[in-house]
Amino acid sequence: MSNKFTQLNRDMSSRKALVRDLSTQLILHGEIKTTEKKAKLVSGIVEKLVTCAKNGLDTNNSKDLLAARRQVMETVRPLKNADGKTATQILFDEIAPKYKDRNGGYTQIFKLAPRTGDGAPMALIRFVK
Repeated sequence: MSNKFTQLNRDMSSRKALVRDLSTQLILHGEIKTTEKKAKLVSGIVEKLVTCAKNGLDTNNSKDLLAARRQVMETVRPLKNADGKTATQILFDEIAPKYKDRNGGYTQIFKLAPRTGDGAPMALIRFVK
């Protein structure tokens, strides 16, 4: 029986925590190095987060902006970078305005050499410049 979503050999709560952590780190640092399957999974999630942030910024209604921030905060962890900004602040203040004229395709995945030790296929995921 085939599932259209990857399981990553984890139960639902562990998989959700993994996606939250990876997407938060991608927003905070701009790029992360992980396995190819995890990168492909996180790419789709981060694309939806950026679209949600863009839609929240496009509206003139403060309630819609607040609703968009709350939707993003369901997925993104409240971690801060070295400057003291949370991942949600970075997403709404820096990343979403940068892609206001772009319709999707905010991340790119580069394949890297296999990981030494277990030979897992590695990838670098980052935001499009």
